[in-house]
Amino acid sequence: ADTGIGIKNEDIVKLFHSFTQLNSVKDGERRGTGLGLAISKRIIQGHRGKIEVKSEYSKGTTFLFYLPIKERRG
Repeated sequence: ADTGIGIKNEDIVKLFHSFTQLNSVKDGERRGTGLGLAISKRIIQGHRGKIEVKSEYSKGTTFLFYLPIKERRG
């Protein structure tokens, strides 16, 4: 979770697309590759989990992920 600039509702659907960057230009320079969230989502889904994003523009963003727990029996 952060208290950054947040993400506009119409941009949330773009977040997990490979090579997509939102608000990524700082000081006239692009930062990152736009792969971090796409890779994270694939890893989480590979473990049968899910990832969610909650954001309010100009107030911040929270990312949540859920993974199933397999009960161990001894």
